[in-house]
Order: sequence, then structure tokens, then C-alpha cells
Amino acid sequence: MKKSLFVSATAAAAVVLALAGCAKPPASSSGAPANTPAGGKTSAAAPAGGFKACMISDTGGFDDKSFNQTSYKGMEDAKKALGIQTASVESKAASDYATNIQSMVDAKCNVIVTVGYTLSDDTLAAAKKNPDIDFAIVDNYDPKYAEVKNLKGLQFNTAQSAFLGGYLAAAMTKTGKVGTFGGQKLSTVTIYMDGFAQGVQYYNQQQKKDVQVLGWDVAKQDGDFTNDFSNPSTGLTQAKNLISQGADVIFPVAGGAGEGALQAAKASSGKVNTIWVDTDGCVSAADYCPQIISSVYKGMDVAVQKVITDSKNGTFDPSPYVGTLQNQGTGLTGFHDWDSKVPADVKSQLKQLQSDIISGKIKITSKAQPTS
Repeated sequence: MKKSLFVSATAAAAVVLALAGCAKPPASSSGAPANTPAGGKTSAAAPAGGFKACMISDTGGFDDKSFNQTSYKGMEDAKKALGIQTASVESKAASDYATNIQSMVDAKCNVIVTVGYTLSDDTLAAAKKNPDIDFAIVDNYDPKYAEVKNLKGLQFNTAQSAFLGGYLAAAMTKTGKVGTFGGQKLSTVTIYMDGFAQGVQYYNQQQKKDVQVLGWDVAKQDGDFTNDFSNPSTGLTQAKNLISQGADVIFPVAGGAGEGALQAAKASSGKVNTIWVDTDGCVSAADYCPQIISSVYKGMDVAVQKVITDSKNGTFDPSPYVGTLQNQGTGLTGFHDWDSKVPADVKSQLKQLQSDIISGKIKITSKAQPTS
């Protein structure tokens, strides 16, 4: 794995306790199956000690090559570092969330981490009902969380990093058209699409070009969605649609369903490529690395490990966490197979853009950005 343009995986490990590291996703983060409550398979391990950290996935599962998988890695990293017990359960449908959270309460977990915006209501309800258990939710914060002192929202301003991804896509397209699609019309999805489109727009302004964005209209806040985060076939359909319109760089924001875009790119024999999201795609989806120019990451593993560590140490803080370019909670990974293909001047421009976003010189306008 080549050194990242902005943050290396090694550096991330060194700053875990400061909650300021680059996400380094796992090659695989699926747990071994054990008993099965309503939502799907459960895994459990008890290496040492009485403290137990637990996690519930959304419907994408822990092998989605995206946010569930990276969040799971954070729990595994905490287990290795702290010698704690862990348990997890994968959800198969939204109707499973409440039951799966309760199964972790019943398992006597000290801290429970839920993964994904769609678990918000059930996580809040469980936190209110179980004030002696620490809760955290990846990818969401709701003002209602302030009502309880045992629930922490882990958010990421991926509009900032997706801006870099959009600029890069615009710089690398040969057709003058790039595309994006989402899993569902949720703020945690559209924030990526907003940033991506704005990055393309900024490239056009700076370079006097006219690269088009397909699949997302910022003004209308509407675009292409799979309505699914787990089935690659739905992403393949969306990707083929964008390719048929001329897009040759695709930015899928659809969890495991986004793998369909990787499949489409691989089948194109080099004509179409991608920018991945949430995690370093060249690690989590290594077979598709030749088709991944770079990835827009969010350090969910680092944030999860930190909140578990704090819970074990008795220093849990319910104040919401927001990952940004400045604290390295989100960013752009290295270029891996594309390192020699991305022009030096583009790399330099991306570094300057990052500095300008951090300083406030460049304003990101997405309304989906975290405000807490």
C-alpha cells in the first residue's frame, strides 16, 4: 500500500487516543457466526476481563467493504488493545434493530455501538431505557441525544473530503462526465454527493473546464439512488446507467451496494474508474484496486476504538464527535495503483485545496454538514 497523499495508516494508529487518525479498514471484518437473534448472525469473543463492548450493524452487514466493516474494525482494535470481551450482531432488516440492540443489552454489554443513521431512533430509545450502559452511534447525531448522558453521536464532515474527491474526479475524467449515486436519500449520503459535486464545480471554475456531474443535482437535492445498501446488483444497475450517459469516473455512496460500481468499472477494461467512499477501497476491496483512483475515507474505526476505550476507562463523554479534514477524521487516501497516473500538479492542487478548506478560504455549502 503506497503512502497516502494526506494521512498514512501508520500515522492513524499512532494518534488513536487523540481521535485524529486516518481510517485503515480491515481486509475482512466478518465475525464468526454464533447464535442468531432476529436480525441475523451474532459473533462473540471473550479474551479476558469483565468489560464487554458490543456492536449492531445496519442491513449492510459487517462485510460491506464500507462503513459497517470499518466500524467493526474499531471494535476489534479495541479488543486487541484492551483485552476486553466483544459481541456483535448483524441486522437483516430495519425491523430487527430494536431486537438486536436488546440482545446486546441482555448480553450484559458495558458499551453498545450501533452503526448507521437508520438505527438512530432505536438507539436513543435503548439509551434512555438503560442509563447504566454507554451507547454510541456511528454516522449520526440528533439534538434529542442531549436528553440522555449515555449516548454519543459520531459524525463526519465528509462534504469536505468529498470535495477533494470531486476535484480529483474532474481532473481525471476523459469524457468530461463524472457520476455519483447513493444508497438512500439520507443526509449521511447526500453530504458526500454535495461535496463531490461542489468539488467538480470548483475544478471547472479554476481550470476553465465544463465537467458535468451526473446522478446528483445539488440545487434540487435529488438524484440517483439504489434504495439499498447491501446488494451490489442495484449498484451495478445505477453504474451502468451513468456509464451509458458518458460518465467515466463514478463515486458510489451506497455501502455494499456500491460494489456494483466497482464491478462495472472492472468490466470496462480501463474505460471507467471509481472513487470509493468510507474506507480505503484498495484495502477493503483489494480485487478492485486497479479501478479505484482514490477513496474518501472517514475514520470510523478510530472513533469507535476511542469511545470504547473511554467507556472502559470511565471517561465516556456524550459530547458529539465530528471528524473533519483538520482533525483527520475524514480525508482522501493515497492513490495506490494510480500514483503514477495522477499528475503531480493535481496532487499539489489537492494539498492546497485541503489547506484552503481547513482555513475556511473555501466554503463548503452542503446543508447536510454536521452542526454539532
